[in-house]
Amino acid sequence: MTTPGATIRRTFTSLSIRNYRLYFIGQAISVSGTWMQAVAQSWLVLQITGSGTAIGVATALQFLPMLFLAPLGGVIADRWSKRRLLLVTQSTAAILAAVLGIIVVSDVVELWMVYVLAFLLGLVSAIDVPARQTFIMEMVGRDAVTNAVSLNSVLVNAARILGPAVAGALIVSVGIGPCFIINAASYAGVLVALGMMRTDEMTPAPPQPRRAGQLRDGLRYVRTNNAVLIPLLMMALVGTFAYEYQVVLPLFAKFTFGGDAGVFAAMTAAMGAGAVVGGLITASRRSRTAVALATTAVVFGSVQIVTAVTPTIGLALVSLAVLGAASISFLALGNATLQLNAAPEMRGRVMGLWAVAFLGSTPIGGPIVGWIGEHIGPRIALGLGGVVTILAGALAYRALAGVDRGMKDDVGLASPAAKLGS
Repeated sequence: MTTPGATIRRTFTSLSIRNYRLYFIGQAISVSGTWMQAVAQSWLVLQITGSGTAIGVATALQFLPMLFLAPLGGVIADRWSKRRLLLVTQSTAAILAAVLGIIVVSDVVELWMVYVLAFLLGLVSAIDVPARQTFIMEMVGRDAVTNAVSLNSVLVNAARILGPAVAGALIVSVGIGPCFIINAASYAGVLVALGMMRTDEMTPAPPQPRRAGQLRDGLRYVRTNNAVLIPLLMMALVGTFAYEYQVVLPLFAKFTFGGDAGVFAAMTAAMGAGAVVGGLITASRRSRTAVALATTAVVFGSVQIVTAVTPTIGLALVSLAVLGAASISFLALGNATLQLNAAPEMRGRVMGLWAVAFLGSTPIGGPIVGWIGEHIGPRIALGLGGVVTILAGALAYRALAGVDRGMKDDVGLASPAAKLGS
């Protein structure tokens, strides 16, 4: 029988690793600022234009480079030191946030400026995301990667509570500009953490030499490997239609419930609170079956449909908390499934494609969901994501069950040799 103490230790296993602990602390500071900027940017565009489609366009521009350049970012991550790449990308993101803050505070901001800076941040993210995702494996190793990814998701969503709450208070009291300035300063946390790490305690994959055809090799590898292909296809569908909360929640808050920036921030915080609980539950699990990803998708989609039809703001906040738990469980399981099943020399390219599927799908889904939310209704836009997520889970179930069977067979075949070797 598992004791509560053992469950708690298992839940926080990866924090016993010094490098990851530093990274976790740095992220705790930085990601809160990132969520402040996400809320502030959406509300800034809504304030300038009053248009849900414009919010979708701004979000799309931020993630458009991910759609086309994240695979190249994955190639770069396989070639270079992830830690050094992150020092460059995080510093650049801080500069962009500072520029946006300055033009807003100076009262010279125009919509096209927001669009340009969102696009430039997307260029940085196309390299940053594959490097950051694979860097987790280098810090903690294979055995702790599911736990570390889940705790990182907990951190991101705990910041979703703090960041939007602070952003909402600042927007109402002193304006939008300080949100961007504070975000720029928050990047110091992760930069200091990266500088303090001990590189000799990491387990990096061997850097891949520069040669022609590396991106093509990565695409071929994914196409012939169901263990990474199916989760990527699921994430592409779900990322396009369900993970568009930055677009749909402002509309849900303003047009469905007649709320202001504070209501939008409360909705985002409610999802973050639920995601913290969902991430901790996922971190404490021992099971790493691929089929769990399909089951979680069905649950996730069902909760999103329920959220779309909630009649009151109070019930909506409760449902959004449950939705946050389900969404983060799906995201963490998908990420860990890919990292565990990808070959080390291909991991950067696989996670580059993950960035395309999850984040790069936003330029397609963001304007679509924004248009539906503005012209048909936010409830329909939110419910559509739920329907697509359920279908993705149902269609992938059999293929992922086959992946699990194949992994069991591989373990069974390898066991005698492993015993002889030891």
